[in-house]
Amino acid sequence: MPPKKKEKETEQSPLYLGRFGTSLKIGIVGVPNVGKSTFFNVLCKQSIPAENFPFCTIDPNESRVAVPDDRFDWLCDHFKPPSKVPAYLQVVDIAGLVKGASEGAGLGNAFLSHIKACDAIFSMMRVFDDPDVTHVDGEVDPIRDTETIFQELRMKDIAYLTDNIEKVHKIVARMGDKDKAAKNEYETMLKARELLQEGKDVRKCTWSNKEIEALNKHLLLTSKPVIYLINMSEKDYIKKKGKWLMKIKQYLDEADPGAMMIPFSGALEQRLLDDPDNAKTFLEENKTQSNLNKIIVQGYKTLGLQYFFTVGTDEVRAWTIQKYTKAPQAAGKIHSDMERGFIKAVVSTQSTGIPGNRVRTFCYGKIRWESNPRPVTQSYSIFSTVLSPQYLDEADPGAMMIPFSGALEQRLLDDPDNAKTFLEENKTQSNLNKIIVQGYKTLGLQYFF
Repeated sequence: MPPKKKEKETEQSPLYLGRFGTSLKIGIVGVPNVGKSTFFNVLCKQSIPAENFPFCTIDPNESRVAVPDDRFDWLCDHFKPPSKVPAYLQVVDIAGLVKGASEGAGLGNAFLSHIKACDAIFSMMRVFDDPDVTHVDGEVDPIRDTETIFQELRMKDIAYLTDNIEKVHKIVARMGDKDKAAKNEYETMLKARELLQEGKDVRKCTWSNKEIEALNKHLLLTSKPVIYLINMSEKDYIKKKGKWLMKIKQYLDEADPGAMMIPFSGALEQRLLDDPDNAKTFLEENKTQSNLNKIIVQGYKTLGLQYFFTVGTDEVRAWTIQKYTKAPQAAGKIHSDMERGFIKAVVSTQSTGIPGNRVRTFCYGKIRWESNPRPVTQSYSIFSTVLSPQYLDEADPGAMMIPFSGALEQRLLDDPDNAKTFLEENKTQSNLNKIIVQGYKTLGLQYFF
């Protein structure tokens, strides 16, 4: 008898820096008067003050914006449900930081605590010149501003680690090698402080899984992922030129390799928001486009989030899950019974759009059954989950379970002339008769002729 094949190991979810959850937020960070509040207003369609003086914003402003997705729009147009629930990006407008913020300058301690409550950072870099909008340091220099921001974040992390290293050291000194978790945490904190003192951000360094577990207890400011937003004048953005763009690109290639940099124009976005009737015409005439949708999508991805859809005539909903969430746990977001009873899902790895009807959607792209608890990815469309017989054996022993397809039965009802041919070609059958008979018997009824 040949030896049994080893079952394939399920794909392991990698650890990454940051909080675990789906209620995550991204904060807009920068020095004063670089366009943070203007950007927040146009992004979230708000009207918070955006004035020409430092610290116009003191308390953080928080809002949410729907994540744009053509697939969601198509599903809403197709099913026309009364309830439409997209995925949302939570955004926080944080007051401007100045040099010395880590020591309390410019209400810095309060502002830094607002950053700590966020899970990722939109780093706002001003490259526009405007005599009506004064810069806190006198002249525009986005590289200097960015270095100021992240130096303050490093200094705050160093101060935090210095305070907490001593506390963990006492536990290690008392417990020795008995408390391996405390020892790992202590060594990781020492390593992190040393790297920060060398001018390196935590997120840019390489960490083992054990070190990541230790760091995630502290959620350091420099461990948060960053997207750099380049706030240009309307004129430069339309021309796609500016004296700072290449300098910033070269700076980031050296200081933060692989970082995402997205140019946009707060002035242009404000114009489009103020005059929506002529927005499309203006963009076409100037051969340009808004970059807000890209910023929203990339901000959402930077938080390590993704989503899947449930659809029907009553509701189309996007369910937010964390990246690397496996299919049973994703199903559990809808209802815990779906996770306990999960057995397999129909998965389509379609890359673009959704075809014209439900049947074609099912047949589009590469379709496969998945019973392995693989992670869900953003490109997957999961069409169904199936209740496990093992779950019913435990929850309701002896219960009858009858699978059927409402979509199939509707097809047969709509096209009775071709129903028999369709069933024969697909080697399947309707289960309605079985459901009717078993329903009759369940009522304790029988009959005679």
